[in-house]
Amino acid sequence: MDLGLLLEYGWVLLVLVGLEGLLAADNALVLAIMVKHLPEETRKKALFYGLFGAFIFRFGSLFVISFLVDIWQVQAIGAIYLLFIAANHIIRKIIASKKPVTEEAAESGAKEDADKKKGGFWLTVFKVELADIAFAVDSILAAVALAVALPPSGLPAIGGLDGGVFLVIFAGGFIGLVIMRFAASFFVKLLHSRPGLEVAAFVIVGWVGVKLSVITLAHPSLGILSEDFAHSTLWKATFYIVLVLIAAIGWFMSKHTTEENKGVNPVRELDKQLGK
Repeated sequence: MDLGLLLEYGWVLLVLVGLEGLLAADNALVLAIMVKHLPEETRKKALFYGLFGAFIFRFGSLFVISFLVDIWQVQAIGAIYLLFIAANHIIRKIIASKKPVTEEAAESGAKEDADKKKGGFWLTVFKVELADIAFAVDSILAAVALAVALPPSGLPAIGGLDGGVFLVIFAGGFIGLVIMRFAASFFVKLLHSRPGLEVAAFVIVGWVGVKLSVITLAHPSLGILSEDFAHSTLWKATFYIVLVLIAAIGWFMSKHTTEENKGVNPVRELDKQLGK
């Protein structure tokens, strides 16, 4: 693998790590909230099962998608799904930001009551695993959409993907799991202090969905767009420039908040559930 190719693969892996970090932090916080009603001695065990399930589901999703990624219908479904989860999250975030404080407090109280009515250990583990499936699909689809247009690495194929592409996607997913376990509180703290980054992360997911849409429309079976354009330097440069701009806008346009002026401290909550 020559230097130019190595740099291109390294850049995609770097982008994947950043995106996986933000998504993994959000996922880790969701899992922590899901198990918070359990006794402390079983809470960590449920999270362990959840993280183990996340690894299995991500690897399984990647292996399955690697065989289907060249089918334009699968590409189209993946693109629509990424655009949907991005739009859904952003719209819900905007609606939540406009709710009166009293309404948010009422919903928070309702959630606490609901926590008391949640099932026991194995039912909670089952719910965590279902959440892991959704997280795995989100993560792998975004990773595949980012890496699928990479040039051939020359490594033997794994599943239905070029070996280098498969390894980059797998490395991104694995690093995401490591972040979910060991560095999640850092990313949650970052999202807590710069809440605009969470919206930016899902805008990036939507932008990745646009990239997968371009790849779908350039599929030989459709031919709506030129296949050369989908793999051109101009389109790749445009994609990554816009991606960096989204991240930069999310950072600079986000109001900086501190843990002291927030009623709820998700960093402390996550650390507590992870046993830190």
